[in-house]
Amino acid sequence: MKRILITGGCGFVGRHLVNKLLSEGSDVWIIDNLFSGKHPDAWLSESYKPKVHFVQENLVEFLNNNSDWPYFDEVYHLAAVVGGRAVLIEQNPMFVAYDQVIDSTFFSWAVKNKEKIGRILYVSSSVAYPNKLQSREAGGQIAMKEEFLDLRNNLGEVGIPESIYGWIKVNGEYLAGVTAKKYGLPVVCVRPFSGYGEDQDLSYPIPSIALRAVKREDPLVVWGSGNQTRDFVYIDDFVDALCLAIRNISDGRGVNIGLGQATSFKEVARLMAEIEGYSPKIQPLAEKVEGSFTVLADPALIKSLGWKPKYSIKEGFVKVLAKIKLDLKNSR
Repeated sequence: MKRILITGGCGFVGRHLVNKLLSEGSDVWIIDNLFSGKHPDAWLSESYKPKVHFVQENLVEFLNNNSDWPYFDEVYHLAAVVGGRAVLIEQNPMFVAYDQVIDSTFFSWAVKNKEKIGRILYVSSSVAYPNKLQSREAGGQIAMKEEFLDLRNNLGEVGIPESIYGWIKVNGEYLAGVTAKKYGLPVVCVRPFSGYGEDQDLSYPIPSIALRAVKREDPLVVWGSGNQTRDFVYIDDFVDALCLAIRNISDGRGVNIGLGQATSFKEVARLMAEIEGYSPKIQPLAEKVEGSFTVLADPALIKSLGWKPKYSIKEGFVKVLAKIKLDLKNSR
């Protein structure tokens, strides 16, 4: 039986990861201040609750003020100040900068307690890659390869990321690499592309477009030009990849998690409308920020570990739309 620590375990990704690990028979510790997460009482089944040790505290303060730690077979570091682009990254970037404090505190704690830690996973981001490789000016849809940003061996290029969040994740990956190389802790960094699922906050694009489609809005609006693309991966497939990564890679390298399929937001809207059985006009909102123009993964490395996504984009969207319809029905 494994004992596992998850920082930020009450957020969107964390909740799904916790349930997967519990289903494997693990005991799970969660540290989360519930800034954007949901209390475990709201989403854990009664049978799982006895196997979860939940600490509702600020991670930085808790790590700095506690010294009596059990052994953890796996530590997943998900904690971060997160939110939809309009909510945080665009409106309050210096608030997001607190992630720098979170990451430096976490890796300092890990080094001090390395004898009590088996393996570590650090959640980075696709926005850590240089923005020039993902811009309109790049001249096409360039699939990001891990070697484009390899901080372990000074390979690739540390370019200018798309946002302050990207800068912080580059720094976090560097700390992860130092932790692995200098201190001998097994560490892997995962670079998520566009994860989504049916219980994701409405400040994110997939659930917000899905809600408009369920309401059969016409025109059906999307932000920016609508031609910007993302590499969407369903949440259950995503957490499967996390577990494969932490159990197979230990040298601090980055690993992409994406399907390797670029889908524009116009295509997202059309597909959701098709699933809902209507044909609206797709209307871009040019005044709204669209972020990087092309965000696309080369998933060769994670697939070489045996990762086989179970859900197509359409199958994932069907689940998102069904959940939103159920929530609307229950709210009446």
